[in-house]
Amino acid sequence: MSTATLDITATAAQVQANIAQVIIGKADVIELLLVALLSEGHVLIEDVPGVGKTTLARALARSLDASFRRIQFTPDLLPSDVVGINFFNQKTQEFEYRAGPIVAQIVLADEINRATPRTQSAMLEAMQERTVTVDGETMALPRPFLVMATQNPIELEGTFPLPEAQMDRFLMRIRLGYPSIAEEEDILLRYEQADPLVGLPVVLAGADVLALAKLRQQVRVEASVRNYIVRIVHATRGHTAVELGASPRGSLALYQASQALAAIRGRDFVLPDDVKSLAPHVLTHRLILSSQMKLRGRTPEQIVQEIVAATPAPVET
Repeated sequence: MSTATLDITATAAQVQANIAQVIIGKADVIELLLVALLSEGHVLIEDVPGVGKTTLARALARSLDASFRRIQFTPDLLPSDVVGINFFNQKTQEFEYRAGPIVAQIVLADEINRATPRTQSAMLEAMQERTVTVDGETMALPRPFLVMATQNPIELEGTFPLPEAQMDRFLMRIRLGYPSIAEEEDILLRYEQADPLVGLPVVLAGADVLALAKLRQQVRVEASVRNYIVRIVHATRGHTAVELGASPRGSLALYQASQALAAIRGRDFVLPDDVKSLAPHVLTHRLILSSQMKLRGRTPEQIVQEIVAATPAPVET
């Protein structure tokens, strides 16, 4: 194991343990969140209200000593409410930029599918370029920069589906799910006297996250594993149930996420199993099924699972 991998593994374990003081029984979700952080990608959390999405975002921000802003998306939210505005300062007699809530290191975009497509599109530049443009002036966003967007998959009234271009900007889509009976009882005990989020210590600085993200690039991906990633993504484009498959951005996302997962788990090389475990989270939200397949009840998750099962994984010789 290389020194770089040891640094990532040890630091990731610290952050995971810290967040676990607040988020009970979701070790796999926390791990995926750290994968996104090391890959410098964004996360779409699709789940019902009350399962801890906001708490998870706040716990991550506190663990990293990162600035945190929450945007509550509503149908009347304007693009300027997200990116900010230039206003005329009467005292200085000059225009000044008033930053919007997108100018933060950890941004929770709550119920993002409740905003109009025009407002949703205001997020595109920030998510892809990590900049915002107001009145022709482009400004860089602070780093690290992570958008955690949530949407309720059950309540569809008054919502606007996210456009394909925006869905493609999310590194992965995850679900928290309900806790087990034992976990839910543990939550009650944990919150019995005080909110554990209030005293959560800082375990990693923002600058260190950027350094670890660079170290993640040193994780080896053998040619056979790289080809395995590409074959899985290509298979989504030729599947009979799929109208639109994953783009090359999907291949890059799966590649980088696999590097991050390998490093978090203590390896300086990627295994086919890393690719297999991440493919459902990285690819399903990038697929558009044909209308006929939707009527038959097929889901993108099923299609990705079929593709992974049908694609031969490389073996050591």
